[in-house]
Amino acid sequence: MGMPFSAVISIAVVVVLYFSPALIDRFVVEPFRPYLPGATAPPPGVEAARAPLGLPPAASPSKAFVLQPVSDLSQPFVAYDPCRPIHYAVRPENAPAGGEELIRQAVAEVSAATGLRFVSDGTTAEAPGDQRKPYQPDRYGNRWAPVLIAWSTPAQSPRLEGKVAGFGGSARAEASDRRSAFITGQVVLDAPDLSTIMQRPNGPMQVRAIIMHELGHVVGLDHVDDPTQLMNAENSGVLGFAEGDRAGLAVLGGGPCIPEL
Repeated sequence: MGMPFSAVISIAVVVVLYFSPALIDRFVVEPFRPYLPGATAPPPGVEAARAPLGLPPAASPSKAFVLQPVSDLSQPFVAYDPCRPIHYAVRPENAPAGGEELIRQAVAEVSAATGLRFVSDGTTAEAPGDQRKPYQPDRYGNRWAPVLIAWSTPAQSPRLEGKVAGFGGSARAEASDRRSAFITGQVVLDAPDLSTIMQRPNGPMQVRAIIMHELGHVVGLDHVDDPTQLMNAENSGVLGFAEGDRAGLAVLGGGPCIPEL
């Protein structure tokens, strides 16, 4: 004899009630999570294209470059998603005259060497900081915050004390399949020191090279021992990307597209 219909309904109700929190979280809450107050990530795939927006140029087989270390040994390197643009915004406070143009030139050099597409979001009042949040919807909308390029001082950014003319780096995020990509970053420039360098005969070119060096860190290059490369920690007159730098930048322009982020 079959189970009474009322009993079937009762069991169904119990099952629904038991699993409803998980079902609601998965099918109702999860799609709207990026839009809820306190969200730590934007909706996935914002501005993601189906193919890379550009391709890295052919580079020499030089090994005079070092990629930033990766904790997950199953992943060869971490880079920005080439299928979406890298937005950047500049904090102009303390900037020397001509600084905006030097940033534009430096970004163009990195873009050409990687094939990555950069988009200027203009200026911002955001201050740099070690605890910078990668997602700031109130300031930048429902996408990852742009790369911040900020002119600063040692008083504002203590890491600039001493002979440090600037520093740069990026934050990464991990997709459900454990693949990682850089999502935003920042470059902090010592405005007083660089303003002094700007007064030298080839000062603007030196400052541009410093900005390029820090942007190299942003897209994933580490320091190298070779003094002929721009990514050498103690730059002694190199004013542009050398063969090894360009080989590394070409590698970083060929990262995977990760629309899940």
